[in-house]
Amino acid sequence: MSRPLIVGIGGTIGGVSSTERALCIALGAVEREGYATRMFGGEAMARLPLYDPKATARTDDEQAFVEAVRAASGLIIASPGYHGSISGVVKNALDLLEETARDDRPYLADMPVGLIATAYGWQATGSTIAALRSIVHALRGWPTPFAAAINSGVTKFDGEGGASDPAVVEQLALVGRQVARFAPLARDA
Repeated sequence: MSRPLIVGIGGTIGGVSSTERALCIALGAVEREGYATRMFGGEAMARLPLYDPKATARTDDEQAFVEAVRAASGLIIASPGYHGSISGVVKNALDLLEETARDDRPYLADMPVGLIATAYGWQATGSTIAALRSIVHALRGWPTPFAAAINSGVTKFDGEGGASDPAVVEQLALVGRQVARFAPLARDA
């Protein structure tokens, strides 16, 4: 039997970002809890066309994304704070979950969802987390009790899976551990 899956969504277009690196740290904690992970970073989200609710067919990339979320026991969403809210590519990916509206488990129903926001300042991290919580609630998911708000102007990420502030690494790992701990509840729902 394969390990349960936790899907990560996040990043920015144009290369590996602090948001994507933060998401990788959280997904690493999920893997240490025994789960399989799949990440849809900035490059993967950039291949998703703008969501068209009237489209009669979906691209291979759109289908792969929706199928991964359908198979998931949990989700972690990481977004940069752009102008006080989530990025367009993250929102576009979440809009695509409308494809699951008629599933036995629609949207993110009964699924734990960890949240991460990165921004060059504290104000945008708070409003981005609030926007993500609102979206997850609208999609019937369960935001985890802890969300990580990372000020990219203060904390720097490296290419080896670390950050300049060990407390930030622990916060991101906590997001991953909470999703992993709550995921069995979603499977039983």
